[in-house]
Amino acid sequence: MIRVGLIGYGYSGKTFHAPLIGSVAGLDLRLIGSGDAARVAADFPGLPVAGDPVAVATADAVDLVVIASPNVSHAPLARAALAAGKHVVVDKPFTLDLAEARILHAAARSRGRLLAVFHNRRWDSDFLSVRRAIAAGVIGPVRHFESHFDRFRPQIRDRWREGGGPGSGIWYDLGPHLVDQALQLFGLPDRVTANLARLRTGGLADDWVHAVLDYPNLRVVLRASLLVAGGSPRFVVHGVAGSLVKRRPDPQEGQLLAGLAPGAPGWGEDPDGLEIHDGAGAVTQAPAAAGDQRQFYRGVVETIARGSVDDAAALEAVRVMACLEAAFTSARTGMSVGLPLAPDERDR
Repeated sequence: MIRVGLIGYGYSGKTFHAPLIGSVAGLDLRLIGSGDAARVAADFPGLPVAGDPVAVATADAVDLVVIASPNVSHAPLARAALAAGKHVVVDKPFTLDLAEARILHAAARSRGRLLAVFHNRRWDSDFLSVRRAIAAGVIGPVRHFESHFDRFRPQIRDRWREGGGPGSGIWYDLGPHLVDQALQLFGLPDRVTANLARLRTGGLADDWVHAVLDYPNLRVVLRASLLVAGGSPRFVVHGVAGSLVKRRPDPQEGQLLAGLAPGAPGWGEDPDGLEIHDGAGAVTQAPAAAGDQRQFYRGVVETIARGSVDDAAALEAVRVMACLEAAFTSARTGMSVGLPLAPDERDR
């Protein structure tokens, strides 16, 4: 059994990490770091709770540290855990900038430890459905790929994600999912052009983003907003032989919030199929793939169990961070920006 210490029991730790960890064979949640011990005890009576997150990151009783604390703490806690010889999973975003990401990548590689970002959205039904159709050549080579991650939250909430401090804003929050999925499908882009804005009255952090990733013969459009009341498809993909539309998002977050245990009957099942439009105007429906975010932690178990860990996951995290940082630079300067990656960060 891999003994797990979870740092943070806010929305992400409680909603995603704890249920998924508890549902995957080979993982044993031993310790939670939280300033609200009563909240943890309500869900895990008798489980030890530490008020000091560093104590969890360095605990002898822990093999794998999962960091689901505020974004500004990701890098220092990951450094502490790696220095203590732990494997590490970090919630998105990996770090606040590319320099921090490189430091963590080097630390994980030198110690032979797993370092991965919690990219659970690779196992969403919507993304899996679109990925499967693209791989099957349903619409031919893709020329335009559009991905929306929208929500409707018109009121400013009193939370650090919206407070305007380091690591706040929608690009840090939802951008890592959008970018990671694009890189999984198409690899690294040549350039990034982005526009970030605060569109809600009184907003302190960006709540709207439009980013374009340039590839040869392909444009990837990534959009996120907190002022969309269900009007945008999750994915729109155009190829030389037709188009794909996936309208509704994956159901797993809603299922977790409703208290459905991962793996229970109906888990990850998506009734919203994929629309396939051909060049003659005909529209057909394909069933959506089932989502299963447990696959992320199953992969963690398999990687650690092999005993020999490479730096592939950490390098992927560096590449995503490079795209996020390029978008921030583009939004600030009004220019398209190439990825600030070294040759050895690109080629492997």
